[in-house]
Order: sequence, then C-alpha cells, then structure tokens
Amino acid sequence: MVTPAWEGYATQLANAEQEALCTVLKNIMETDAISMSETANVFVGRDTRPSSESLTKAVIDGVSCLGGHNYGLVTTPQLHYMVRCRNTHDCYGTATLQGYYEKLSKAFIELTKNALNRTDDQKRLLVDGANGIGALKLREMEAFLKYELQVALFNDGSSGKLNHLCGADYVKVHQRAPEGMHMGPGERCCSFDGDADRIIYYYNDTAGRFRLLDGDKIATLISMSLKELLTQAGLNIQVAVVQTAYANGSATRYLKDVMKVTVCCTKTGVKHLHHAAQDFDIGVYFEANGHGTVLFSKEAEKQIRQLVKHSNANDEKKRAAKLLASTIDLINQATGDAISDMLVIEALLAIRGMSIQGWDTLYTDLPNRQLRVKVADRQVIDTTDAERHVVMPAGLQDAIDTLVKKYKQARAFVRPSGTEDIVRVYAEADTQRLKCKALRLIVW
Repeated sequence: MVTPAWEGYATQLANAEQEALCTVLKNIMETDAISMSETANVFVGRDTRPSSESLTKAVIDGVSCLGGHNYGLVTTPQLHYMVRCRNTHDCYGTATLQGYYEKLSKAFIELTKNALNRTDDQKRLLVDGANGIGALKLREMEAFLKYELQVALFNDGSSGKLNHLCGADYVKVHQRAPEGMHMGPGERCCSFDGDADRIIYYYNDTAGRFRLLDGDKIATLISMSLKELLTQAGLNIQVAVVQTAYANGSATRYLKDVMKVTVCCTKTGVKHLHHAAQDFDIGVYFEANGHGTVLFSKEAEKQIRQLVKHSNANDEKKRAAKLLASTIDLINQATGDAISDMLVIEALLAIRGMSIQGWDTLYTDLPNRQLRVKVADRQVIDTTDAERHVVMPAGLQDAIDTLVKKYKQARAFVRPSGTEDIVRVYAEADTQRLKCKALRLIVW
C-alpha cells in the first residue's frame, strides 16, 4: 500500500551492503526531509506460519531502537487498522484487537437492527478460514456479534495446512467448495485467504451447480446499496467504483448503464486501486480476487454524520444517514479486510432482504478466460490505458482488435507480468467461441 517512491526506497535498503546501510538511510531521510526529532512507531504483527515467530523477533530486534508495538497474532488488515488508529490519534478507533472487535460488531448490530424478521437460517453463514489467521480472529470475534451472525467455521487452523485445498484462491480457481465444507442448496458460503485480506462468496443452486460471487459482485452490491442510501438521505455525494482491466464487462455495464455509477479503470494491483479510490467522495474498489474496501472522503463522512445529528431532517433521511454512518464504521478503510467485508455484505443483504441467489442474478458474467504465456523478455510488451491497450510491439494491438471484432460484447488484452517473464492474456465475449488460444498464438 506504499507509494511507488517508497517501494524504491525498500529496494535500496534491501540491496544495500551492511556497511552502506546507514548511508542509504541518511540519503532517504534527506530526500524526503524526514525529521528524526519526531516520535516514531513501528507496528508488528504475525500470522500462523511456523516461520513467523522468528521473523517477528528479527524485525523487533531491528526496530527496538525506535519503539515498536508487537500485536502478536493478527490478520494483515487488523495490523493496518492499528496503524490507522494511531496515525489519527485514535479518532479512527482504539488501536487494540478489542477495539477492532467492538467497533465492527457495534456497527454490524446497528445495521442489522434494520433487517426485519431475520430467521436463524438467514443469520447462518458457512465460512472457510483457509487454516489461516483469519479463522482464529473470527472465532475471537464471535462473542462480540451476539448471535446476530451465526458462523459455521471450516478449516479453522486446528488441523490442515494453510490454504491447502481451501481458501479464496483455491475456491476461485477450482470453482468448487473447499475441503470439509458441505453446502446445502442456496446456503451462503464465503472463503478468506490466508492472511484474511480477501474474501469471495459462493453457493450451490437448486440444480447443484456451483456459483461464485467474486470481487466484481461484491463491489456492485456495496456501491448499489450506498447509492440508494445516499439518494434516500438526499445527499449529493458521488459514488465511484474503481476497477482493473480484469473486471467482467457485464459488471462494468451494469454499474454504468443500470446503476448510473461512475466507473474508472486503473492498473492492476491494490495499491493503484486504493490511490485511485481516494479521488472520489466515496470510492469502492475490489479486485476480482475479492481484495478491496471502500474509502470515504472527509467531506463525505462529515456530511453523513451531520445529517444524523440534524434535528430538522425527516425520518427517512435520518434513517438513511444512520445506516450510512454505521456502514462507515463497519468498513476497514485502511485496506481490504475479509472480516470487515464479510460483515458489510451480510448486513447489506439482511437490510435489503436479498438472498445470495438474488444478489447473483443482478447481472450475468460474460464467459471469460485467462492464460499465461511464457516469453523470452516481458519488457518487449508495453501497454497504456490501464493496461488495456498495447503500445509495443507494433501490430500486436491491431491483431487483437481484428480478432475481437468477430464477436459481440468482446474484449481482450495482454499485459506483461510485473515479476516474471510471462505475459497475461484475458478474453471475454458473449460466447465462449472467442478463444484465449488464438490470442496466445498472437502473443507467441
């Protein structure tokens, strides 16, 4: 989540020889005018992998001269939350695990009070914890939720290996339930990834077919709900959805044409999505893999909270404003957070009286395929327009355009990997006849 400049600094530090380390640090301090007179805090947390304990000790040894806070076992998003709390002098929340649990559970309970006649079946959710840290922390949080969400937790870390035959990636790639989870028709299910910063939903339909609801569907549900509440509250606040080139075309069209939501596209990677979302009153971003969150500008949050306190506001506007305020409190704006996102989704579905099947049928994904092509040098390919258009080599984009024109609602792009000599290929259309194989041959 750091800016590109600081990624460069990290590279300099990692590659510095021991005797040159202090010199590199001093150069960075001078470049960014960092004052050593200010109090510095370093926040450390770890997951459940066996290597984490020794690595944590090494980190603490390195930062002990600056003052560190070791939170022990936490999810990645919980650590981000702690940092945000401290950087806002606790205005965002209390920088403890209990503070995290209390803030989110209170907001969730406030929201679900507005859901009429919820049955135990409607409160039930099957959760795959990926045998990771998220499972441990969700178990800790259950008591705070006061049975407003009844979690059946699978792959909870008591046995099994991290992400082995479970977790968000496994479910998304293999299009089937994780090991050990038995889904009844229409039962809501979700999977975390190993460090609990990603989430995907899924269910079996009445015919027993597996149905996946990825980050595009999550972004659609959240942005749709926020826009409707803002309209009810009479607030002129812009909601925008930030996507990458991998967002399904059906999701983009639904948001633009049906919901009339602003949609923008940025380069692949959460850091690009997060920074782009900051440009809007309310920025919703989710990658297809389920990593994402919602960002509220200071002005948007101020308007919402002022309306809650406004004595002359009518009941409908005040109710909508209260729901928006609780949603702000429930969302972890520091980074994508599987636990927070899960609670937001469950609350919005409950308020809307919407089943997972109803959510799934908002739009139908276009058939799509992704491939990886090994190449001798990935840097030969250069792209623009948020990686959707090839600039170099000459002729490649023309060849893609010629192929795409043969099909309806078709779209395709190729982009080089950021880390290895492969090129990623994506294609979608209203028919599966648009084959990635043809694009693969073009790239080759």
